[in-house]
Amino acid sequence: MITYDKLFIGGTWTEPSNPELLDVLSPHDESVVGRAAQAQPADVDRAVAIARAAFDEGTWPNTPPAERIAVLRRLNTLREARAEEIAAVITAENGSAGWFTRAGQPGLSRQANAYLKAAEELAWEEVLTPTDPAATVRSMVRREAIGVVAAVIPWNSPFSASMAKIVPALLAGNTVILKVSPENSLSMGLLADLLSDCGLPEGTISVLPADRETSEYLVSHRDVDKIAFTGSTRAGRRIASIAGEQLKRVSLELGGKSAAVFLPDADLEEFKAGLKFSSLLNNGEACIAHTRILAPRSRYEEVVTAVKEVVESLKVGDPREPDTFIGPMIRRDQQQRVRDYIEIGIEEGARLVTGGPEVPAGLEKGYYVTPTVFADVDNSMRIAQEEIFGPVLVVIAYEDEDDAVRIANDSEYGLSGGVWSADEGHALEIARRIRTGTVTINGASIGFDGPFGGFKASGLGREYGFAGLNTYIEYKTVTIEYQTVII
Repeated sequence: MITYDKLFIGGTWTEPSNPELLDVLSPHDESVVGRAAQAQPADVDRAVAIARAAFDEGTWPNTPPAERIAVLRRLNTLREARAEEIAAVITAENGSAGWFTRAGQPGLSRQANAYLKAAEELAWEEVLTPTDPAATVRSMVRREAIGVVAAVIPWNSPFSASMAKIVPALLAGNTVILKVSPENSLSMGLLADLLSDCGLPEGTISVLPADRETSEYLVSHRDVDKIAFTGSTRAGRRIASIAGEQLKRVSLELGGKSAAVFLPDADLEEFKAGLKFSSLLNNGEACIAHTRILAPRSRYEEVVTAVKEVVESLKVGDPREPDTFIGPMIRRDQQQRVRDYIEIGIEEGARLVTGGPEVPAGLEKGYYVTPTVFADVDNSMRIAQEEIFGPVLVVIAYEDEDDAVRIANDSEYGLSGGVWSADEGHALEIARRIRTGTVTINGASIGFDGPFGGFKASGLGREYGFAGLNTYIEYKTVTIEYQTVII
């Protein structure tokens, strides 16, 4: 049993304003796997006040970039040393299959290293060469921290989402309040332990598990200068409205309904091998999942059969078992949400290829759903337009490449997507036409040096690498008058 009976505020484990602990339940069998304190508005006030003082009066914003880089590199090293423990805790609290939580650990290192490299190469202060040789001033550009950052993350991939925000925010010299979901109280408590050991000055960071109401209190707080949010598009719209009213800096990484475009010349076996990772990662609870499969009419039934075979080959069950690929949904309401969408697909007239709304046999306890594939899906159907956030795939037919691109772009979302083809050059041509922030070709994984984020309702701003670091920076220009001395 893991217990965190205090809150990590400003770098110190502190008594919470409400001593009652939340039971963190296993999505697999509903047993209690841990207990943790939950933040209330009074705790938010304390954390923000400490962060405000640490930014306005403390040392971190003015610490040389090289020293900040060294501290964040130490955090990454500490996390790597406990990678197996981190993966196991996330599996216990989230129900994410063990293969996924373990496979994600090297990705966290690559993510952090891309930020560290960007910080090392960034010109934090530089003098610009004037475009007008006759100018009597020189401009010096400084890149400075924004201030107090409220980083708000969802439950589905807590370490990835948290590190994507706190690493660049801290590298830039900001102070941070990380608001995490109650379901992730255990893994984020572990993160707080790492933060306490990496060498950050007092007051620099807090980690607060809290409900939605307390989260809104945080992002609305007058002493918060920047909001960094990952979550649903609906919640993102609310946060954007708060940020707009208060003129806060804001970045949003929101939902997706990504399309995988299978071109007529694509290799079907290669597609099958990659499909389970691109479309069903993290039990389908992933914003980047390619849940719309676009297939040419000339190979439509062939693709439908291939998707069916892949889905039916994946073991559903205890996420701790080494051969389990798909575990349970995180909560009872999320389980019901996914089952309701499967019912909607049937009511809309889509062909149920495999799966269905019934709970998998033998998995009645816990929050399991049956992985499901629909065919004969029109892109206007709700199951093709709305983010289900579960292991539900739809296969949509297209007439030609122009039609495929049209369908792929016919969505309010624009987060991710994929193209499959035997001709990588041609696949790249199609990728250029798809209006999403990330496109992978033939199942390539997402890199961390390039920017990550969404078009349209999938968000504002970018994460990863230089672009992600820049999200937490303010630019200041200082002009200096000078005279040329002629001898």
